Amino acid sequence: MAEKKSGIDQALIRDLANILNETDLTEIEVEQEDMRIRVSRAGTMQYVQAPIAAPAAFAAPAAAPAAAPAGKTRNPDNVVSAPMVGTAYLAPAPGSAAFVQVGSTVKEGQTLLIIEAMKTMNQIPAPKSGTVTEIVVQDGRPVEYGEALVVIE
Repeated sequence: MAEKKSGIDQALIRDLANILNETDLTEIEVEQEDMRIRVSRAGTMQYVQAPIAAPAAFAAPAAAPAAAPAGKTRNPDNVVSAPMVGTAYLAPAPGSAAFVQVGSTVKEGQTLLIIEAMKTMNQIPAPKSGTVTEIVVQDGRPVEYGEALVVIE
């Protein structure tokens, strides 16, 4: 019998986490009746118990990830990548000043931008102190897991 607490099948979550480890996947999602569980290496786990509807299509296709400027390659250690799928916002509210701009000096832990995922605003912190040399993502655009967001040198 699976161990349950508050309706959440913890054994299923453990099994999904083991599958991630065994297969080197970054994310796995399972749907059963009116429940959906997603486990991700990025540290996000979402539990939804509601009728499952088809996702709404975007009005325009998502832009391909921006390449490094011509003649210049990015050092992967300097790239801040999206820890989740969602919509990126460069400012805390519409019409507000952006969290950072190219040339801004940032400290480790300082908010660089926000990614909205499942109606939750997730602050994306700077993993290190430095200078913002490039903002790759565009405000209000969808981002994929692992996509480059900002470059800090």
